[in-house]
Amino acid sequence: MILHQALPSEFAKTLEAYRALETLLADGKVRAIGVSNFMVDHLSRLLDRATVVPAVNQIEVHPYFAQPEVQDFGAEHGILTQAWSPIGGITFYRDGSHGSTLADPVIGEIATTHGKTPAQVMLRWGMQHGRSVIPKSTKPSRIAENINVFDFELSADEITAIDGLDTGRRGGPEPDAITLETFGREIPEA
Repeated sequence: MILHQALPSEFAKTLEAYRALETLLADGKVRAIGVSNFMVDHLSRLLDRATVVPAVNQIEVHPYFAQPEVQDFGAEHGILTQAWSPIGGITFYRDGSHGSTLADPVIGEIATTHGKTPAQVMLRWGMQHGRSVIPKSTKPSRIAENINVFDFELSADEITAIDGLDTGRRGGPEPDAITLETFGREIPEA
């Protein structure tokens, strides 16, 4: 089970929610717990108070936004990075200011070299970096394409070329912009 988002402006609520996950884990109600969209500061504050290290931190990671500092911090603490939007979908369906990773010439050339699609190259890039990748699709043909990434390997030069595409600009919301005022919703008691 994943705590979807830190609440930086009221971090005590984040800690309270994570403690609830720890209780579920201790009670055998879930097999693992993790977090999503936690930055280094959030993880540090959580680890200072948590009894269970999150198994995973699900963050925006794609060739145009790799967040190496968050990934490195997680790796140092045994937290697996799981990439949401690993083929950069967030870059072309939100504001479009990044351009489409699917049309990137560097990725396209690598895809042609391997007889693969740009999406397959980006998924393979993430996997070769040791990340879990979770592409989203509702189309059976794309789902099949997304799983067909185990029959080729990117060279060190190809990985370096894709790494070089990082713009440092996220497609999703800024983590510090997450507040109860902007994103909060009343949840009726069950």
